[in-house]
Amino acid sequence: MGVLFINKTILKNGLQIVLGAFIYAVAINDFLIPHQIWEGGVTGLTTIGYYALSIPPAVTNFVLNGILMLIGFRFLDKKTIWYSLWAVVWISAFLRLPPLLNYHTTQTIIPAIAGGVLMGISMWIIFRGEGTIAGSTILAKIMNRYFGMKNGSAMLMFDLCVAIPSAFIIGFQNMILTVIELYVSAVVLNGLLSRFGARKAVTIISSRTDEITSELSQLLQQGITLISAKGYYHQEKRPMIYAICTDKQVAQIVPLVSSIDPDAFVIVDNVHSVKGEALEKIL
Repeated sequence: MGVLFINKTILKNGLQIVLGAFIYAVAINDFLIPHQIWEGGVTGLTTIGYYALSIPPAVTNFVLNGILMLIGFRFLDKKTIWYSLWAVVWISAFLRLPPLLNYHTTQTIIPAIAGGVLMGISMWIIFRGEGTIAGSTILAKIMNRYFGMKNGSAMLMFDLCVAIPSAFIIGFQNMILTVIELYVSAVVLNGLLSRFGARKAVTIISSRTDEITSELSQLLQQGITLISAKGYYHQEKRPMIYAICTDKQVAQIVPLVSSIDPDAFVIVDNVHSVKGEALEKIL
């Protein structure tokens, strides 16, 4: 059973990474390269190689990412690096495909934003598959692991180191578009990562704790926590009910509590509920 679970996990992660790699390549081939919008990090360097030396992006991407993954072997989990290698292989393969959308426009802000959104989505999918796209994401993962910096923010920092000097090659306007694309990508990635495992935390203060807890237990079919509390003004001890649930469950909980105790005090907060070992996925 354990081996079967591991195989299913590997298969699921592998397929997610392939999907993410495909979306990543579409962003590059259909939105960025045709409109001379660069990327940061390794992808930006592959674009330099393409425009300045006519080196195929797939070749440069594979070589430079290979070097960075050797660094990753030293500082990151080996599993992450193997998944990243899988991502690099598929990104390199998909980059060889001709443009699928053949989208062209003189309104270059559109491909900059669209490319940034697709890049952010693709990296999120790959991160969910426990991999990276190598390049600056390897460095970002290292910054995240050892310094607590958010993945998207760390990536943006490293990518700008390549993107800003590119103004001397692609011009100031395209450099600005590149910075916009990188910023959009980082915002999308951080936003999606922060929503991983998002849940609602419900805190209930009532004089009819036992009745409410009993009903909630039947409704939620999950653990409920009772927290010992003491009111300052009346010095009255009373347990608070604390539960983690989904948006749909909150819609059921509130009327249920009100029907038992109309004077109950209910607090609903947004939280990120995730096992400790997966905490880095939301950062």
